[in-house]
Amino acid sequence: MIERELERLLADAKQDLTLKNALLRTRSEADPTEAFCACCRSNGYQITPGELFAVGMTAGDAKLRSVNGGGVTPIDGWDDAYEHFFASLIWSS
Repeated sequence: MIERELERLLADAKQDLTLKNALLRTRSEADPTEAFCACCRSNGYQITPGELFAVGMTAGDAKLRSVNGGGVTPIDGWDDAYEHFFASLIWSS
């Protein structure tokens, strides 16, 4: 579910400059992840910090499993769904 919510949020933010700017402003908050998730929920997207961290960890674990024993050490950043979301949002403009 979280993956679909992030995809929907990204697609909508690319089309809605107000939403995009609101999401970008959350990055300067004292707790940016919580601010991001609160902004998401207030705009109708069911995204929580726990789910956001879990989806990144799940994706990183799947990448390690896909190399048939060759990937024993995760690469920094593979599991950061929050940063991946913002990279996609910022570079899509």
